[in-house]
Amino acid sequence: MQCECTKQKSDLSLLEPVLAEYAAVPGSLITILQHAQEIYGYLPTDVLYRIAECTGNSPARVLGVATFYTQFRFQPVGKYLIMLCDGTACHVNGSARIAAAVQEYLHVENGGTTEDGLFSFSIVACLGCCSLSPVMMINGDTYGSLTPEQVLEILKDIQAKEAAE
Repeated sequence: MQCECTKQKSDLSLLEPVLAEYAAVPGSLITILQHAQEIYGYLPTDVLYRIAECTGNSPARVLGVATFYTQFRFQPVGKYLIMLCDGTACHVNGSARIAAAVQEYLHVENGGTTEDGLFSFSIVACLGCCSLSPVMMINGDTYGSLTPEQVLEILKDIQAKEAAE
């Protein structure tokens, strides 16, 4: 039986410049993981094993660090990553209604990706934009003071843009 790390075939050569620069630097594991996620869009298992091998860490330590921080993903994400804040201000101002609108319209659950791979949806603890609550970010663009109707228009605009390309 083949282990999970040998099933995936990421192009590990893309990671080599990062490893050459940081593998021997103490305390650089998070930096390496961040760069790896930038390269691959998420952290594939074989990449985690390669990082462990090159940094002298055990795979368990690398995975332990990666799973501790919510910034790291272990599955591919859609072209558009929707992060909906559910911090106190957003929660009080209706983030649950926004979440319901996104989930119903896109047929996606929290942490999931649409079947077409266009959108990934994630409810996060805080985006640091309390004065704009409820707020969401899509690929780094911030949308605030949202209503469910506004969210649907934003999503429809993105879909229209994609269809036109």
